[in-house]
Amino acid sequence: MKRTGLFFAFILSCCIFNLSAQNYTTINYLKNETDSLDLNFFRPTNTTSKTPLVIFVHGGGFSGGSRNAGTDFGIYLSKNGFACASITYTLYMKDKDFGCNGIVSEKVKAIRYGATDVWAATQYFIQHAAELNIDTTKIFIAGASAGAESVLHAAYWNRPQMSLFKTSLSPTFRYAGIVSGAGAIMDLNLITKQNALPTLLFHGDADKTVPYATAAHRYCPCNATGWLMFFGSKSIYDYMLKMGRNAELITFKGGNHDYNFYYFSKETQVIVEFLNKVLKGKRLKKHIQIQDSK
Repeated sequence: MKRTGLFFAFILSCCIFNLSAQNYTTINYLKNETDSLDLNFFRPTNTTSKTPLVIFVHGGGFSGGSRNAGTDFGIYLSKNGFACASITYTLYMKDKDFGCNGIVSEKVKAIRYGATDVWAATQYFIQHAAELNIDTTKIFIAGASAGAESVLHAAYWNRPQMSLFKTSLSPTFRYAGIVSGAGAIMDLNLITKQNALPTLLFHGDADKTVPYATAAHRYCPCNATGWLMFFGSKSIYDYMLKMGRNAELITFKGGNHDYNFYYFSKETQVIVEFLNKVLKGKRLKKHIQIQDSK
């Protein structure tokens, strides 16, 4: 009886593993002389029509983390009518200092690598849209922490100028929208009335890593070698509202940097509601404040 029980337990565990493995397909989206990068692709269920896509970029200070962080997020989206790609990207700051004692040009280069890889993943899906059933007019980008910095710059940087390798992504291509968890941008002037994208931002207002408003990254002193000015979620939101553009901000009052991943792992319906509002052309102007419960 014991052997029979163990046998059926083994069979059950194999079935569970196989079901889990079928949640996504791993795709190599970039291969050149120096890089080979993969993504996990989550197909929407119960649909045959072309679907919107969310490209997700994990956090980790450009030195760590894994695309597998986006697995639950990808599964949730796939069950709600969206395709999702959780990407591996170049961790340029691995074994380097991304803090105050680092080198500012290296920090900027790390973000350039993140944005460049987002563009490469985007181009992959445009090239393979037919076989993957993607609506290329409805590609969103989303990220947490370093991933949020990557997607914000990917949305607004000049691609031919800032890409670290040649990209065939059209200069006229525009993303459908952005989801940023505790992210920031280096220059608000990159965002204009003409190029501003619908954006959902969420951030703890006591974040000491990525500023909630406007401050140096990690609040470094101005004489630090790693000093880099950042405009965080509140500054982006206020700036976009002043221009009359679409943005929503969720502030965790007293919250720290731990909230960078909150809506990607909990209450993910908030992100789905944002995506659907954008696709329906609804206006976004709200600022919600939530008291930190930690």
